[in-house]
Amino acid sequence: MLAPTAYRFWRRYGFVSFWVFVAVAILIDGLFFAADVRWPSWTNYFWVWLAVHQLGFAWRDGRMGSVPHLLVYSALGFGVLYGLINYGPYPLAMVGSPDEGLSNTLPPKVTLVALGVFQFGLLLSLEGPMRRALDSLRLWAATVLINSMIMTVYLWHITIMVLFGSVLYLSGGFGFGIEPGTTEWWLTRPVWIGVLLLLLLPVALVLSPLERQGRGADASVPPAARQVTGAIMIGLGIALLAMWGFGSGPMPWLDVAALLLVLAGAGMSGVLRFFR
Repeated sequence: MLAPTAYRFWRRYGFVSFWVFVAVAILIDGLFFAADVRWPSWTNYFWVWLAVHQLGFAWRDGRMGSVPHLLVYSALGFGVLYGLINYGPYPLAMVGSPDEGLSNTLPPKVTLVALGVFQFGLLLSLEGPMRRALDSLRLWAATVLINSMIMTVYLWHITIMVLFGSVLYLSGGFGFGIEPGTTEWWLTRPVWIGVLLLLLLPVALVLSPLERQGRGADASVPPAARQVTGAIMIGLGIALLAMWGFGSGPMPWLDVAALLLVLAGAGMSGVLRFFR
């Protein structure tokens, strides 16, 4: 919803638009850590991710510079991230945290901007070689095939891991007694990944056809008001389910109502066919 406004901001001010969002995110983090004023930190869902979003405009407009520039940006991003974690108040984990009261993602912190710059610069520095590699028909076909089921893989890989882990836990906890970070732990990671991949592949192959069901070229697009309303309904329903889960809400049937809200929002925005 904010993309058109963010793009106009980029077209008029260029990289200044990126730094404005970064500055606001830094200010919000300052209030969080220095003044213990925490409620504004939830606005960082806008400032942090809009800052990263502006980098996409810079890439598409060819404003990110040469490969040496990109590697410098990446190194600076990593350096800032390292400093914030080791000399600042930020936790090491980018997703989740051992400290229930402190997380880099809930709500977002400026560390995610540094991480985004580090990853962005590194990946874009490889763009040229990767494009040349994709001139190979076989590699391009494999890329298209995987991307045709990438959302299925994304949605189901954690589910497969949880189910497999539950089976191991109920079977005596096989594989769970290894201390994280040890040599044994690192050596067993390829085994874990390989087993989970073998379990995920048949699920992805069976369910991926659902992902390929798209709109016809002549399908009507719902009005903007319906799309925005549907998106808000979906977001609210998912937020309620994420906060309370099933069966533990403050009101009876809240979980069912949240699920129905997601489905109704999907229909309202034109995702589900029964509203089309």
